[in-house]
Amino acid sequence: MTEPKSFRTEELRARVSELRAGDSLRLSGTVYTARDAAHKRILAAIEAGEELPFPLKDAVIYYAGPTAAPPGHVIGACGPTTASRMDPFAPRLLDLGLAAMIGKGERSPEVVEAVRRNRALYLCAIGGAGALAARHITACEVIAYPELGCESVKRLTFADFPLICAIDAEGNDLFREGRKTYAK
Repeated sequence: MTEPKSFRTEELRARVSELRAGDSLRLSGTVYTARDAAHKRILAAIEAGEELPFPLKDAVIYYAGPTAAPPGHVIGACGPTTASRMDPFAPRLLDLGLAAMIGKGERSPEVVEAVRRNRALYLCAIGGAGALAARHITACEVIAYPELGCESVKRLTFADFPLICAIDAEGNDLFREGRKTYAK
């Protein structure tokens, strides 16, 4: 097994060709959380021509709703949520410059095509390991929609956050290819 490659969020777009579906990586830098309710508001802001809570160009969105930080920590458990719930929104955000999404589970053919078309990435975090994931987050700040509670938009700082490339910039999909390999 090869050592996971390390990436910074600000260089991720320029380095997407280095990743293939199935590769492990460690990600450091700024990542934004957004789940269903936040995605609805972000799309409404786009439609209304309003300012967004963060710039979409080359951004990374983590589909997570972190729990409150226990004493002495910057964040509580912060595991991924099911990515397919954001499928209705993802192609539009990718077309507007989003570099990567982080979640768990497979994506629709429309999202896979949007990832390929925009040379972006879909990365998977380990589900059920939110406390472990939190150890790789060094800062957390609510930046939009605080009334949504755990689903507010937050700016996180990742430090060597462990991920797997599930859909690469060529549109190779670990979920579909894995099933084909297993069936053989």
